[in-house]
Amino acid sequence: MQPDTHATRSPLLTPRETAELLHVRPRTLEDWRSRATGPALPFVRLGRAVRYRRADVERLIESSTQQRGVVQ
Repeated sequence: MQPDTHATRSPLLTPRETAELLHVRPRTLEDWRSRATGPALPFVRLGRAVRYRRADVERLIESSTQQRGVVQ
């Protein structure tokens, strides 16, 4: 099985950068990870550092986008 090359090449974001893109606090991301609450946003752990793939963050934003009066 070959890795998803788009996700593999996607830049890694810090929790602070990710929080800014999503307009939430970094603590909210930590809660999502540790308590498995909120959206299922994949993350990468490199030692003690946590990073998010930009492609995953953009996919979350896209999947959460709603049009007025349209139920999905």
